Amino acid sequence: MRYLRVLVLLAIPWLAHADPLPFSPEQVGDAKVIYVDFWASWCVPCRRSFPWLNQMQEKYGDQGFTVIGINVDQERADAERFLASYPALFPLVFDPHGELASRYQLEGMPSAVLLAANGSELSRHIGFVAKHSDKYEKEIVRLMESQQ
Repeated sequence: MRYLRVLVLLAIPWLAHADPLPFSPEQVGDAKVIYVDFWASWCVPCRRSFPWLNQMQEKYGDQGFTVIGINVDQERADAERFLASYPALFPLVFDPHGELASRYQLEGMPSAVLLAANGSELSRHIGFVAKHSDKYEKEIVRLMESQQ
């Protein structure tokens, strides 16, 4: 079912309008913490982060956590080639004009912005280092506990 959800989201064109959250309520469900992951096909650390993001989605998805991937490639085909090798088990949004990346004032790739359900920023980090994945996971757990 999760694979179907990703396929459906891939078929939805990016809608350029300014909502408080850059994704729909259907994409986040009843999440208390939303891990917004900005990524690109050319980003080497992104290749390492996707398996971990899938693990976090699987492990904490039923506990009020969700990942939303935001791709910043200008060409959707580049993102689709990436996803053929590194599939996502979480919803995806395409931002080919960099509107969301600009809104969040990104400084590197990948960048993660962790949001509360109301859209307020809880935390952020730049890059992905596999040996720090335990630290990232502890942050997720701490933030979920703080949003009870």
